[in-house]
Amino acid sequence: MTKSLEIKPIGIVVGGRSEPTDDHWSGTAIIRLNADFPAEVVQGLEEFSHLLVVWHFHQASPGDVALHARSPRNNPQWPVTGTFVHRNHRRPNQLAQSFPRLLRVDGLDLHVADLDAIDGSPIYDLAPYFTEMGPRGEVREPSWPGEMLVDYWADPQS
Repeated sequence: MTKSLEIKPIGIVVGGRSEPTDDHWSGTAIIRLNADFPAEVVQGLEEFSHLLVVWHFHQASPGDVALHARSPRNNPQWPVTGTFVHRNHRRPNQLAQSFPRLLRVDGLDLHVADLDAIDGSPIYDLAPYFTEMGPRGEVREPSWPGEMLVDYWADPQS
């Protein structure tokens, strides 16, 4: 018999953007870890430049889940692809992962840049990014993600 795993947030995003949009995710925010954690849970983390963060699309609803193929951003110029080819809130568990830059550690507050989660997003897990744990071998992808994400990290002021 398989046991269902209950997971609880370990923290929350504070600051940064308040509304989700497709592009212009530059900026800073704080990942505030739960106050009941001892400070030593982040000991040594400041030595890393980037984190791997698992978070929840908390403003999405279960009705947003789309288990079918469609064009990314509904753009007919891009191919029709399935749910697990997209990286958005229409996924079954509405979880995401991001790789923000770690700017500094202040107690249980992790100051980050380039986190594409919004203020109030629950954080379910995080770890330092290890280069050795990244992709092995040549990374292959079609051209449409690069076309679609050309302004993803662009500063909205520019």
